[in-house]
Amino acid sequence: MELHDNLFMRRLLTSLVMIALLPACSRNDVEVTVNPASGLPTWKTRDQVFSLELVPLLPDFVRAVFGAKGLPKEVVETISAYCVFGTIIRNQADEPLSYDMRTWRYVTADGVEHLARPKSTWVEEWREQGIAFRWTLLYEAQTYAVGDWGQGFTTVKLPPGTRFDLHYSWQQGDRTHERIIRDMACAPATLDN
Repeated sequence: MELHDNLFMRRLLTSLVMIALLPACSRNDVEVTVNPASGLPTWKTRDQVFSLELVPLLPDFVRAVFGAKGLPKEVVETISAYCVFGTIIRNQADEPLSYDMRTWRYVTADGVEHLARPKSTWVEEWREQGIAFRWTLLYEAQTYAVGDWGQGFTTVKLPPGTRFDLHYSWQQGDRTHERIIRDMACAPATLDN
């Protein structure tokens, strides 16, 4: 009888744990993978019509990209001081959808909401400095037809390594869909090798 009771208790406990975890699993619509070479995570939404992938970029990588484009050193240093993500957005729906990252919020542990710096702000600042450069940055607002996708850098003024929750949204038809990716992080200042 003891063996039977033990088995019953284990099954009961396993079932209760699975039931307790079920709501968390159903809300878990974000896949986090870690690059084995760098140790940096990537966040990718899944099971959604609006696919969003965010890859944190090291400040040295950002310097290399913008420096290779011939931008002045002060411009390169300014953008590399931001938290920068390689961002990929895909429309996996059966109808067009739109996004406007100017409505997205990066909420740090202290509850402060930070806004992404949109491409148009960077471009205008550079234009005022006599720099004609528009490449690499993600458009802040776009509409994607079925199957369309886009990529580019997104920037937010946060120090390296800062942790935050990303509150983002997109529109499809007359509905706005809102989601949160929890416990994201800016790339560190450097990799510890």
